[in-house]
Amino acid sequence: MRSLPYFCRGQVIRGFGRGSKELGIPTANFPECVVDSLPADISTGIYYGWARVDNGDIHKMVMSIGWNPYYKNTKKSMETHVIHKFKEDFYGQTLSVAMVGYIRPEKGFSSLEELIAAIRSDIEEAKRKLDLPENLKLKEDNFFKTSTSTTSEQIMNGH
Repeated sequence: MRSLPYFCRGQVIRGFGRGSKELGIPTANFPECVVDSLPADISTGIYYGWARVDNGDIHKMVMSIGWNPYYKNTKKSMETHVIHKFKEDFYGQTLSVAMVGYIRPEKGFSSLEELIAAIRSDIEEAKRKLDLPENLKLKEDNFFKTSTSTTSEQIMNGH
């Protein structure tokens, strides 16, 4: 995927309400304008990278891009699980992400338990890959040094 790393930001919106409640794995959802701006060569699937909420700390993340076959979504989404325990929801705040690499294609699952196990496996793989020196350096990218107060509506690809 030539477009990786891919950098984007947008306001966190309410999703389907399944991440925390059904899966125990909270996700932050981007608005349609961010999803629609993805380059054509970024296919559906699971990605890993770095994320920051507003001007906070930078954390590891995994992201699902697609239609979530288990739930049979009709709208393409970008759902980010920031690998960090937050004290509260951050709807309306700005999420900045650097998508660094690809884990696997999107696929259907026969049970909720199978889906949760796959997501947990994706999280562990993301943690391992983001500890590699070539991926760690992207945590320090200038993209994360810009204040979100002046760029909250800006979508950018800074690769």
